Amino acid sequence: MCLPVLAAGGIIATPDLRLPQQKHVAGTNAGRQRVSAAASAAGCWAGTMAAEWTGRTSVQRQRAGSSAGGTRRTLGLQGLGEAQQRLAGGLSHVAEAQAAAQTAMLATMERRLEEVTKSMGDTLHGQATRTARSLGDLQQRLEAIDRAQANIEKLSGDVLGLQDILANKQTRGAFGEIQLNDIVQKALPADSYTMQATLSNGRRADCLIHLPNPPGPIVIDSKFPLEAYEKLRNAKDERALAEAARDMRTAVRSHLRAIAEKYVIDGETADGALMFLPSEAVYAELHASFPELIREGFALRVWTVSPTTCMATLNTMRAVLKDVRMREQAGHVRRELALLAKDVERLGDRVGNLDRHFGQASKDIADIKISAEKAGRRAQRLDNFDFEEIAPQAEDPRFAQAATLPLAE
Repeated sequence: MCLPVLAAGGIIATPDLRLPQQKHVAGTNAGRQRVSAAASAAGCWAGTMAAEWTGRTSVQRQRAGSSAGGTRRTLGLQGLGEAQQRLAGGLSHVAEAQAAAQTAMLATMERRLEEVTKSMGDTLHGQATRTARSLGDLQQRLEAIDRAQANIEKLSGDVLGLQDILANKQTRGAFGEIQLNDIVQKALPADSYTMQATLSNGRRADCLIHLPNPPGPIVIDSKFPLEAYEKLRNAKDERALAEAARDMRTAVRSHLRAIAEKYVIDGETADGALMFLPSEAVYAELHASFPELIREGFALRVWTVSPTTCMATLNTMRAVLKDVRMREQAGHVRRELALLAKDVERLGDRVGNLDRHFGQASKDIADIKISAEKAGRRAQRLDNFDFEEIAPQAEDPRFAQAATLPLAE
């Protein structure tokens, strides 16, 4: 729809070409659309003027139809000239308004483009900074993941190695023996146990604890059959699980009976033995799923221990060994105490003698002090004598006799 471009009084009204306050690159397309709209408005105005001129010309022709031919031509030419003048003036106003609008629009577009360019630059700089920071964090996390992956691969290798160890009977026995040896070394003194001890029946015990009678030396066996446990753990269905549980019961029951027959010897070892399990998981599985095997072990006097419970049991044995050694050394302690009492008595006698010597020495020092004081007083009296006055009297026999008398103490 064309917008009116002429107002009352012949003043040309320019179309509203104001742009919306948007900070986006789409402002350029909006500006172009508004320029096209202004051009369309100018075209519409020109069409309206032409239609108006045509209508007026038709009216003038109709009105002048009854006049003379010369008069018609004159009026028609005058009307046509006036219309052309008005059309030229309107077109010039439209051209000027369109030029001004285009200039203002171009300035606005340039300013908006600068603002958008600056905003986009700041935004891109901030995004680049955040992206670089995020990439740095991602790099650090990837490095941490790589280290964790390396640790996982190493752990997987260790687990596979452990599985290979536990799959072989000889290596499994060596693994349990090494673990048991480490626990026993930490819990007991070196002279209270023997590793790989040979019994009177020719059997070799993994560890023999030298406990006093009763109960006597006790054997610890570390060769537990882990194949049945591995089969039980790897069972996929109910049938395989039931079969593995049956094999587990059979293997553990046979091992318990073998320990009771090999390592419980009357008069040589204790009336029981210990079955060492090198894994807490196996110990927990036996107590949770196979309690009847634990009860059978109690009946056979074969007690099941894990690394944790074995350490506690060995600590109790160490306390027993310490108590026994203290009882064995009680007589020696009593003899030493008697000798200590004699030494204390002798020390008392010698202190008494020393006290008497100190008393006699104190008395002698007091007597010496008295003698010294008397000698000092006599020396002072002798110093006060006047020998010149006394000399004539020396002829008197009494003075001569007094001079020959000894000094009194």
